[in-house]
Amino acid sequence: MSEVKDYKYIGQRTIRPDGFDKVTGRANFGADLTLPGMLWARVKRSPYAHARIIDIDTSKAEALAGVMAVATAADFPAIASETLQMGETSADIRDLARNNLALEKVLYHGHAVAAVAAVSQTIADQAVELIEVEYAELTPVMDVLEAIKDDAPILHDDLFTAGLAETPETPSNIAMRMELKKGDIDAGFAEADVIVEREYQTPTVHQGYIEPHACTVRYDEDGQSMIWCCTQGHFDVRASTAKILNMELSKIKVIASEIGGGFGGKTTIYLEPVALVLSKKSGRPVKLVMNREEVFRASGPGSATRSWIKVGARKDGTITAMQGILHYEAGAFKGSPMAPGVMCVFTPYDVANVHIEGFDVVVNKPKVAAYRAPGAPQAEFAAESAINELADKLDMDPIELRLKNAAKEGTQAIYGPKFKAIGLVECLEAAKNSAHYKSPLGKNQGRSIAAGFWFNAGMSSSVVINMNPDGTVVVVEGSPDIGGSRASMAMMAAEELGIAVEKIKPIIADTDGVGLNSTTGGSRTTFATGMAIIEAAQDVVKQMKERAAAVWNVTLDQVDWVDGVAVNTADEARLSAAEICAAAGSTGGPISARASLTARGAGPSFAVHVADVEVDPDTGKVDVIRYTAIQDAGKAIHPGYVEGQYQGGAAQGIGWALNEEYIYDENGVLENAGYLDYRIPLASDLPMIETVIVEVPNPFHPYGVRGVGESSIIPPLAAVSSAVSNAIGVRMSELPCSPPRVLKAIQSRDN
Repeated sequence: MSEVKDYKYIGQRTIRPDGFDKVTGRANFGADLTLPGMLWARVKRSPYAHARIIDIDTSKAEALAGVMAVATAADFPAIASETLQMGETSADIRDLARNNLALEKVLYHGHAVAAVAAVSQTIADQAVELIEVEYAELTPVMDVLEAIKDDAPILHDDLFTAGLAETPETPSNIAMRMELKKGDIDAGFAEADVIVEREYQTPTVHQGYIEPHACTVRYDEDGQSMIWCCTQGHFDVRASTAKILNMELSKIKVIASEIGGGFGGKTTIYLEPVALVLSKKSGRPVKLVMNREEVFRASGPGSATRSWIKVGARKDGTITAMQGILHYEAGAFKGSPMAPGVMCVFTPYDVANVHIEGFDVVVNKPKVAAYRAPGAPQAEFAAESAINELADKLDMDPIELRLKNAAKEGTQAIYGPKFKAIGLVECLEAAKNSAHYKSPLGKNQGRSIAAGFWFNAGMSSSVVINMNPDGTVVVVEGSPDIGGSRASMAMMAAEELGIAVEKIKPIIADTDGVGLNSTTGGSRTTFATGMAIIEAAQDVVKQMKERAAAVWNVTLDQVDWVDGVAVNTADEARLSAAEICAAAGSTGGPISARASLTARGAGPSFAVHVADVEVDPDTGKVDVIRYTAIQDAGKAIHPGYVEGQYQGGAAQGIGWALNEEYIYDENGVLENAGYLDYRIPLASDLPMIETVIVEVPNPFHPYGVRGVGESSIIPPLAAVSSAVSNAIGVRMSELPCSPPRVLKAIQSRDN
């Protein structure tokens, strides 16, 4: 990492480049594209959570005037099982195809079984009702612990548990077992003076993005295809669609629209291959948009979990052993974020004896998708709740307990690496010294804290920087902007080029316009795409210095670059970027640079949150009355957007802790498929979330950047629920802490 210095643009609160389009309504989102001759598509969905498909009769729909195409799974080519990386997680491409259109069985209420394209939305709606599907209903399994019983209904006859010592001979709903361990867990607990052992439960939850999934596609006569969609990763949309439809990547161009929220939920596909098949069959462009109910019933939520945690410590607070068994619901197809949960659950602590088992389990719910630090909030909710209970039993301040056992530089993480510089201790100290933590509490109020860890990701990024003849700059990148990354890219380019950020225009290119970019997820974009920006900008500076050296007939080492100006060190002659670019045609041609890389060294991120709540003892209603989010950003490129990430993650985590859950009936039908009944926090539900940016530079990034988008959602689950526990004097181990559940706990205490 370069030496610490004062930056001109890094760390400023610049204007968002896409802000004007967003506030004026000019920005185009997933459902905003209309093409000549376009058809409207609708999807036929299963009324059952688990059933065998006997027959699909589409003849009546096909005969309806205005219907131009009908698609079922029979229109997809047969494909083999193959793992494909998609954002922060991976997916089996065969499962992905069967999730887009069911083959042989439906595996959740709302599972897509067929689709139609018609000349109007009304006709498409009518045609869907005319599709007749014969089912043989099967018993659904809706809970992870029910799914692992020996007599549970089996979802997939070809699913055999991976990760066992011996290959099983019978199918199971357990897709995978994972284990991490170090030290001697039994000896560790034998050393403990105090032990906490408890089970914890979290529900199925929605990411809460406001924009539904949407795409508009066109399949041309020569086999070339265009997909316009709201996505966190258009290169992954291209890759997965090509795999499902057995197409070459070069035949598909994907354009990422503006995105109205994703949080991991838009790192996979539900519509694009279906729409493309309809377009191919009809010869017309096709638009396919989910309504809100479909988003809840048939797109990927966050995993429900059941966890068992056991933690032991000596009287002085030294933690001697940590053990956990984590069960994650994958939904209808394998691939929950169990592995990150196992890797993150105890990572904030430097403990000699640790043992963790994780299980990925299929159930009759929608296939889960990533949700902001996928897998970590659920696991660390359990662990941090246990740590808070341990602090109570030791009569020790919960921050002091964490400081005594905190991971720091040199700590060996259970999942592999030895940490370089990390900021957990600094975050804990900031919480301890905050005015919030020192403030008094009133009647029926409780306070608690929790820590959170996320590794962050690097992955692949490509950028191009083009210098215009007037010295202004176009930055072409391929990372969809879901949190202000255009501004961060422009700021890093400005810092390297010495050119004012207002003169730099960042553009999100389609899949034909720039090299491969991994999905915007894993808190990778500012870190990894930023590294590509820096590399390309440094190349541009080198080229401009070379042009100036040629003009002056001096060697390159006699030219400095200062604030966007080439300076001849011999006679102080100067050439601005605009002057160099204006003459580029006669000095060697246009000035442009590109960089493609797979970024290494994503700095781990730690957060510590402090939550105060007030509980109404008569109703069980919980109000969050004060909240502080503290997190290590490494270096905050744009502090305003960093604070926004802290606040957004905290708001989502508070909702997860207090209200949010999918509610299914005994037949596996989701009963609250809409924002009236699935209640995310409103502005009126939250206090102003205070933020503290800690900066412990990541040694592997030129500016010290760490991703900040995910650690912020991890602490709220335990911080809020433990604060409720402290307010009512009863341990809350099941989320959400909704009024009925809290009231029941209060009544059980008083009886």
